[in-house]
Amino acid sequence: MKNAAHKKWLLCLLFMILLALGAVFGSKETGVASSRLAVHFIDVGQGDSILISCGGHHMMVDFGNNNMGTRIQYYLKKQGIEKLDYAIGTHPDADHIGGMDVILYKFAVDKVFLPDVEADTATYRDVVDTCRQENYKIEHPEAGAVYKLGTAKFTVLSPAREYAESNDNSIVIRLEYKDKSFLFMGDASEAVEKDLMESGVMLKSDVIKLGHHGSKYSSSKPFLKAVNADYVVISCGKDNSYGHPHKQVMKRLKSLGINQFRTDKQGTIVVNTDGKKLSWEVDPSNDYSYGKIV
Repeated sequence: MKNAAHKKWLLCLLFMILLALGAVFGSKETGVASSRLAVHFIDVGQGDSILISCGGHHMMVDFGNNNMGTRIQYYLKKQGIEKLDYAIGTHPDADHIGGMDVILYKFAVDKVFLPDVEADTATYRDVVDTCRQENYKIEHPEAGAVYKLGTAKFTVLSPAREYAESNDNSIVIRLEYKDKSFLFMGDASEAVEKDLMESGVMLKSDVIKLGHHGSKYSSSKPFLKAVNADYVVISCGKDNSYGHPHKQVMKRLKSLGINQFRTDKQGTIVVNTDGKKLSWEVDPSNDYSYGKIV
C-alpha cells in the first residue's frame, strides 16, 4: 500500500511539473507568435483589401467591391478575428469601400477612417448609414498623425491637401514594425507621389502596395526609386477591363529588378515578419505580363 501511494504521489508530482513547464514554454511561444506582424493582401478581384495583424490587434485597409463584404467577413472569421482596431477606407470608390458596410456591421471597430471627401454614390451612403446605425464616428486622419497597432505603428502620409481627383485623396499610410516597413498607396497617382517626395517624409519601405492597381498613372520611376522597396504587391482582378496592371508599370518593375506579387495571378498574398526578415507564403511572381483593356 505504501509503494502504491508513493507511486501515485510521484505521478501527481510529475504531472504538475509537466503542466508548469507547458505553461512556461507555451506562454513564451504564444508571446512570440502574437508579437509578429502579418499582412494579408486579400484577393477581392478588381479592388483592394488588406488585413494587418500584430499582437492580437487588427486593422483593415480597404474592403473590395460591393459583392466582397461577405467574402471578407468569412476571411476575418477564419483568422479568428472578432474586433478591429481600425477600419480604413482609403477613398470613396466602390472597389475600395464596397464591402466596408458589411464589416462595420459584423465586427466591433474602434476607429473608422475615411478621407475628408464625400461621394454621391449609394456605396458611400451605405458606409455612412452603417456608421450612424452602429454609432461609429467617422474620423479624417491628418497627414503626419501616428497610430499604434499592437507593437507596430503607422503614419498617415497623405492627403495633406484636397485634390481634385478622388483617387488622389487616398489615405496613404506607412506601417513600421521594428526594422521592417510597408507603404500602402491606395489609388494615389503621380501627383501625390510628387508631393510626397517634395515633402521630405520618410518613404523608404521594404514593401509597397502599388497605387491604383498597377495603373500607368501611378508608380512613377522616381517614386519607385525613392521608396526603394524590395517587394511590390499589385492588387487587381484577373482579366479586368481596365488593363491593370499597365504595360508601362510592369516594364518599370522589371527594369528596376523589384520582386513583385500580384493577386490576379497568385490570389491572396500573405507576408509575416518578426521585424528582422520577411516571410512570404508564396514565391514572387515571374509573370510581368500586363493587362489588356477590354
